[in-house]
Amino acid sequence: MRHTLLAAALAASALFTGIAAHADQLADIKKKGELVVGVLGTDEPATFVDPKTRQIVGYEVDLVNAIARKIGVKPVLKQIAVAARIPELQQGHVDLVAAGLTHNKEREAQIDFSLTTFVTGQKAIVKKDSGIADIPQLGGKKVLTIRGGTQEPNIRKAVPTAEVVTFDTSQQAFQALQQGKGVGYVDDEAALLRSYAKLGPAKAQYVVLKQNLSTEALAIGIKKGESGLKAVVDDTLRELEKSGEAQKIFVKWYGPTTASGFETRDFKFDSDKID
Repeated sequence: MRHTLLAAALAASALFTGIAAHADQLADIKKKGELVVGVLGTDEPATFVDPKTRQIVGYEVDLVNAIARKIGVKPVLKQIAVAARIPELQQGHVDLVAAGLTHNKEREAQIDFSLTTFVTGQKAIVKKDSGIADIPQLGGKKVLTIRGGTQEPNIRKAVPTAEVVTFDTSQQAFQALQQGKGVGYVDDEAALLRSYAKLGPAKAQYVVLKQNLSTEALAIGIKKGESGLKAVVDDTLRELEKSGEAQKIFVKWYGPTTASGFETRDFKFDSDKID
């Protein structure tokens, strides 16, 4: 009986310790004085390397900098691959992921999400001389995109017969299109339009198809069950929205005078719910 009680007490103690440790990520961040955030660093204008300063900057960087200020710690940006975003978070290598991360039902079983920080559609760009005018015509052809994101499954869903070829970065995939390694390139609209704008006079050789493959809600990834950290992240985003700073950050990176050229911002930082 004594051994049974002792075993039960030890099990309860271990369970309590595990819960306390799990719930303490925010305290740990404050203790170490750093908020480590996983970013792509290759996804202009969300997170990319400024060629002048060699520092990672962008829309998502401005958001996580605000979160770090709210907590009172230094932001530390860690470049990660698209396919490594969720594993890096789950394994505790980063505290947050701000890396063009789509919030969907499948991922909700793995991690938690902040309020939606961006809403975008996924589009395709093709060469004009390909004769392709809409998404279904990509069937049976090579379509290029990024490895590890939602682009690949969305292409397969929209065009089941397409031959999808993936690359580690959007730059590699888009360059492959220019080299004739596929007939189409698929990415989130904002990133795709940015790549398209950089073509300069060569833009005349390409066309962005009007139809969306999907509509994506992007958000900041948070380790499962870290309610304290999620509350701080969401509170920061709500404050940015209320103060008007969220709109300023959007215009700075995606507005009419940028290569993305968005005329309006059709979303707000107000919900973490998706359809």
